[in-house]
Amino acid sequence: MLNENELRELARFIVPDPVVSLYLNTDSTAATKDAYRLRLRNLLKEIDHPLDVAVIQNYFQTDYDWTGRGVAVFSCAPQNFFRAYPLALSLPDLMHISDRPSLGVLARLLDSFGGYGVILVDKQGARAFSFHLGALQEQEGVLGEVVKQVKRGGASTVVGGRSMFAGVSRHVEEVIERNMKESAAFAVRFFEDAHIRRILIGGTDDNIALFRGLLPKAFQSLVVGAFPMSMSANQSEVLAKAMQIGQEADEKRENTMVNDLITQSAQGADAVIGLDNTLDAANTDRINTLVVLQGYQQPAYRCKNCSYLT
Repeated sequence: MLNENELRELARFIVPDPVVSLYLNTDSTAATKDAYRLRLRNLLKEIDHPLDVAVIQNYFQTDYDWTGRGVAVFSCAPQNFFRAYPLALSLPDLMHISDRPSLGVLARLLDSFGGYGVILVDKQGARAFSFHLGALQEQEGVLGEVVKQVKRGGASTVVGGRSMFAGVSRHVEEVIERNMKESAAFAVRFFEDAHIRRILIGGTDDNIALFRGLLPKAFQSLVVGAFPMSMSANQSEVLAKAMQIGQEADEKRENTMVNDLITQSAQGADAVIGLDNTLDAANTDRINTLVVLQGYQQPAYRCKNCSYLT
């Protein structure tokens, strides 16, 4: 499974020979395997590098099992370099040739869907899942003391003076608090071991609020969403919800970034928009964050001596 170390390795591969970067969507819910094979053949017709074409064709004929939703392939036959990354996420069909791998698509996927943690909580325990690039990596659970619903009148105070569970006995409150603390400690260990970068919490509103308040502040800052879900939900339901909320959070983050850049540019601050202004910033080494519309292409030239872009 692709990780950031492998992405950095790909980024360091810069050679005088042509590097073929191929992204192919293979999502079986959208088209048939034969349709994707036809797309692959059409993409390979665009390049005049027979050795790379042969290596790539051999990979799809003998190694790729067509069970994923996408695959990224990088080949440089003169350098005996070949990497392939089957993915559980759909990809745009793309062919690119340069002196280095084209990594924009992979970088975006890692940024958006790398290192997701999901935890389902109730008053007794928790189930934790780690997902990376749309695929389940690990899942574990913890189960505390059984909560016997012995009712009493009035509101109940559980943690930090919050009235979370009305109408239960003091003993039940204490059991719930112990279970929640145990679940929070379990979650911290799980998320640390799985190197989670974003967290989603599922459960009832009360359980989510109580559990989140028991997490250390560093982990609270990683929470990007919450949703109602039963502890008995299956893996597919959890993944589908995680992908939905992750996509929504990513779109919100991107929209905020674009709007901020447009506002800063209009105010004459440290931001520019438009191709000419962006190229000028690139040529003078003044780019900190670059935002490009997916699929945007324009013919350009780069000086071989000084790398100046026009």
